Amino acid sequence: MSEVSTNSEKKYKKELITLYGYTVLSNPLSISIASIFAGFSLILTLVAVLLSQGFINIGDLGVMITGLLFGPWIGAVAGGIGPMFADLILYPPTTPITLIIKALEGFLVGIIANPRKHYKKGLNYRDILAVIIGGLTMVSGYFLAELYLFQNPGWAFSELPLNFFVQFLIGVIGSLLFTYSFRKNIIESYPQVFENIFIEEDEQEKT
Repeated sequence: MSEVSTNSEKKYKKELITLYGYTVLSNPLSISIASIFAGFSLILTLVAVLLSQGFINIGDLGVMITGLLFGPWIGAVAGGIGPMFADLILYPPTTPITLIIKALEGFLVGIIANPRKHYKKGLNYRDILAVIIGGLTMVSGYFLAELYLFQNPGWAFSELPLNFFVQFLIGVIGSLLFTYSFRKNIIESYPQVFENIFIEEDEQEKT
């Protein structure tokens, strides 16, 4: 019976579509996780805006945590879709810009941090580098979009300090504190989930 179960598991993993050792959204598990964390980023964005009664949001915290936990592909999809829907509710003209910038942010955080190989070390230099580069991509992306696409220098320069000192710093500090405190325990507590997201190198070679 156990042999049948093992063979079924191997067959399932062979059917997964992977890139760089991470499952692309090609199965119900990865789609469900991406949906949950897209909702997480959406809620962080909307709640922060409502509480501030303005446009201050901490959605980048959700984007960075998703990349640090699940790697580049889920980080990109969840990171892009959640904030995109928040913009659709709050300020529709920036919706496509947010989708591209936040998806790129989630991808960069996930690919640089590479949690599949490095999560057992707890917080490490790759995590720090990942969230800094991902966050600066967000800050510069919005600045350039507002400056050149919307042709609004006043808006671009007025938003720059907000994007940097609120969204960037809260995202970086919060996601690093989360990584240091919880990531290793979360991944080790749910191996059945992460074994189908993190594909080992020897398993990739067999597929």
